[in-house]
Amino acid sequence: MLKIHQITHSILLSSLLMSSSFAAENLGVINVDSTTIDDRFESKQTETSNTSTISGEKFDAAHVENIQQVLNRIPGLTTEVTGGDKFKLHIRGVENQRYMGEKPGVAVVIDGVPVFERTGAVNIDLDNIESIKVVKGGASYLFGEDALSGAVIITTKKGSKNSYSAVGYEAGSSNYQKYLLRGGYANENFNFYVQGTERKSDGYWENSDYDTKYLNSKFQYYIDDTSDITAGIELSDRIKDSHGTVKGVTEAANNPTSAYNGTGDRDYSRMYDVQLAKYFLTYAKNFENNSNLMVNAYQYNDDTNFVSSPIKYDTAGNKVTDEDAYAINNDYFQIQRGIKTEYRVSGTTTAGMFGIDLRDNYYENKTNILKSYCTRMGATACSNPANIKTAGTITGNDETDENVYALYGEIKHALSNDLVMTGNARFDSITMDYDDTLNSIQIKKTFNVSSYRFGTTYTLTPSTSLYANVSTGFRTPSVSQLFSGDIDPTNTKVESNHDLKPEISYNYEIGFRGNTSYFDYDIAAFVIDRDDYIMANVGQYSSADPLSSQYAKTKYENIGGMRNKGVELALNTDRKDTIFLDFAYSYIDAEFTQYDNFNLTLGNSYGTYVPTLTNPATQYTIQHYNLTGNTVPRVPKHTANISVGYNVNNDLLLTTEINAKSSYFADEMNKIEIAGQSTLNLLVNYTTKLYGYKLEAFGRIDNVLNKFYYNTARASGDADSNGLFNAGDLSITVNPGRVYTAGLSVKF
Repeated sequence: MLKIHQITHSILLSSLLMSSSFAAENLGVINVDSTTIDDRFESKQTETSNTSTISGEKFDAAHVENIQQVLNRIPGLTTEVTGGDKFKLHIRGVENQRYMGEKPGVAVVIDGVPVFERTGAVNIDLDNIESIKVVKGGASYLFGEDALSGAVIITTKKGSKNSYSAVGYEAGSSNYQKYLLRGGYANENFNFYVQGTERKSDGYWENSDYDTKYLNSKFQYYIDDTSDITAGIELSDRIKDSHGTVKGVTEAANNPTSAYNGTGDRDYSRMYDVQLAKYFLTYAKNFENNSNLMVNAYQYNDDTNFVSSPIKYDTAGNKVTDEDAYAINNDYFQIQRGIKTEYRVSGTTTAGMFGIDLRDNYYENKTNILKSYCTRMGATACSNPANIKTAGTITGNDETDENVYALYGEIKHALSNDLVMTGNARFDSITMDYDDTLNSIQIKKTFNVSSYRFGTTYTLTPSTSLYANVSTGFRTPSVSQLFSGDIDPTNTKVESNHDLKPEISYNYEIGFRGNTSYFDYDIAAFVIDRDDYIMANVGQYSSADPLSSQYAKTKYENIGGMRNKGVELALNTDRKDTIFLDFAYSYIDAEFTQYDNFNLTLGNSYGTYVPTLTNPATQYTIQHYNLTGNTVPRVPKHTANISVGYNVNNDLLLTTEINAKSSYFADEMNKIEIAGQSTLNLLVNYTTKLYGYKLEAFGRIDNVLNKFYYNTARASGDADSNGLFNAGDLSITVNPGRVYTAGLSVKF
């Protein structure tokens, strides 16, 4: 039986052959997409994928503390707040089931560069966003690795229209405050700005405070009427803690702020100091034949320090109740540097783009013991030097040098007045060179991966069109997944797997977009088939079975697959109307198409292994399950965002917003279902001019009705002696409830 992607390929190819006899007339100019900083030729008319764009003006007017508050307005895109200013980003439900530091399955692209943002976080100055564009479906044909389900493309501000000066201040719940100071200038030869911002909050949850400072600057020089050069820099210092989860529904109800009482769980890692730096230089040139050349050189730095591993016993073997008793200091340093160049040409029947993407990504991890501690309880146990970990001991020192060499391109061709075909292809050669200086281990691995998109748009009327595409995404295995046993040869429970293959996603999509005199709309149906899903063969969080020959060691394998299918709808009216509406809805049905080796640790995981559990207090065993056909956890079937605005007059705007999502399972076994929820938000904007200055004041209330619900709820490998998850096992982040924010800014 043919796979779905083979059938879809045949249908699209047949359409191309049947339409090749038509001539193209009066099409105007056909354009191609770009991945670089300035997309001068962007056009949605012939776009074969479902895309959504939020302008900088719309983003600024929302006055959000966190970017996820705006991204919720895009159908198919969901965000998961995990505490403080931390959140995870998902497109079409991909990677909702993961939550321990894995790559997000979404390419986060800032000024043309796919930035390595762990777990889908977006580290960007919220006051420096020109636009946010979301491309849904496999997007590796443009951006390479990790674009399994799409890409979030953020362009920062530049150009003469952004060379204004401003001051601003905001305040809100949990002692939230924001300060902004900006200066800019423009003339016929150049433009520039310098902007500094600070956002800080005590946080709703205990130990969820943060203080983030940004310094941005861009300088654009017009070489002549057809070319310019832009230099940019963004520096940030992010001091933040990491807390917010509680254990079980009872604790969530009684202790929603996750205050530590000396006996409960403590977050595994905390106290982050993150220093980021982004530098880039871009050259752009327009040619007479309606073509464009761009060259972008960049370097992005990430220097992160944090503590982890809260200790249980001091050197005397006594229990430790100090919440700050963390054993390990972690120093993570990353450099992303590279050069991208693209040449695009547009014409009346054909357009093309060719790009080169060269990256040199360097990652360095160093860990050492902060304070001496004992790994066992009791004076007798801690008298044994083997159970003592000594402060200052270096526990890890490794580095990975990842080199990416990629060629990619796009061709659009009009087969008739109404039919345009698009083809994309990309080839990535990715080499990971791992060096563990502590254990004198050197390992090298290369992956060669091809990605593509093939699609079409058909114009039904001047205001409506159909589109369809097949696209792919991929993600290569991580160093730890490939080389766990080699990296730690003394660990008898973990085995390497040098034969792991990249995960591949196949996206199939058909959509209908158009506009009427009242609104614009875009509706799309999609299927994402994901093959070669990488997971440990003993489950994500279960221990190895020490007595079973089959499960003697944990080993990462291409263990199975998933299928996410659904429908997305976006409807927007003109924001200049007296009353306007934005509506975003998505339906997602996500299931495991193959997952026949899921495992749970039953009983006391610190006890003695037994094949048959008889005393859960002192013993544990491992139960294996086949989850094929189960619903992927943390993927609500229905999500919706409704925003209604009322322009009272030219100065006063009132906006009400409803966010809603249906229930979802918290666990892979589908035993715990979390109820759906909906919240109401209100926003008032007032703008006026006074003596040539533009004044803007706003007030915002999120969760107006102060509803109690979970931002996220997760069940890991913990279970009762019967192998069933229960509500006491859940890791829960409680929503902070009603939140107030207000502010004032002046532009001149």
